[in-house]
Amino acid sequence: MIPTQPDNLAAPPMTELGPVLCARQVTKTYQEGRLFTEVLRGIDLQVRRGETLAIIGASGAGKSTLLHILGGLDTPSSGEIEIEGQPFSSLSDAQRGDVRNRALGFVYQFHHLLPEFSALENVAMPLLIRGTPIPVARQTSAELLSRVGLRHRLEHKPGEMSGGERQRCAVARALVTQPACVLGDEPTGNLDQRTAHGVYELLLELNAEIGTALVLATHDSRLAERMGRVLEIEDGRLGMPRLT
Repeated sequence: MIPTQPDNLAAPPMTELGPVLCARQVTKTYQEGRLFTEVLRGIDLQVRRGETLAIIGASGAGKSTLLHILGGLDTPSSGEIEIEGQPFSSLSDAQRGDVRNRALGFVYQFHHLLPEFSALENVAMPLLIRGTPIPVARQTSAELLSRVGLRHRLEHKPGEMSGGERQRCAVARALVTQPACVLGDEPTGNLDQRTAHGVYELLLELNAEIGTALVLATHDSRLAERMGRVLEIEDGRLGMPRLT
């Protein structure tokens, strides 16, 4: 079960919280033949424990690229990513996988659930990968699925659930290990407005309960405004959004 924090511990001052995720002078350039495309240009970013951050920007500005690099799913052309003080560049592929499993959760625009497995099995997968005993993994996953309103869907496969249910299942999978940070790439972009609002409220509620940092890339300004901090990516650089 996900523990709730006592009121006196729920929101410690941000100055007392160390960064869980750091980007230092991160660049990304893609090459196709003789054509070079700079997507990221010297990105510096710190994400502290428990904070909520929205990254906004036009389509193609590099939001997804940045999230993939922050999560170790892609490598920067230059610069460094640190997760809880560990530089990704110093780790082997296996060690990077271990860090991602322990410290990070991912929610995408499309749920990426495994179609042949039930909701319970999909959510339990990160725990099983890290070696959690099967009964414990199943119980923990069932409790979290109940927490996100899917108690009645434990044994249903993704094809037997609605879009909103699948995305809530994906949120549960991202949070089942109680990671230090969850990265979301347009996590509500494929949902209708009402369902998107429900998923977003769920993410913020679980953020407050668990203390997991949230970094969400989104086009939705109304959702971004609910986050504690908003940064805009433009021309490959990350900064405060311009006032319009």
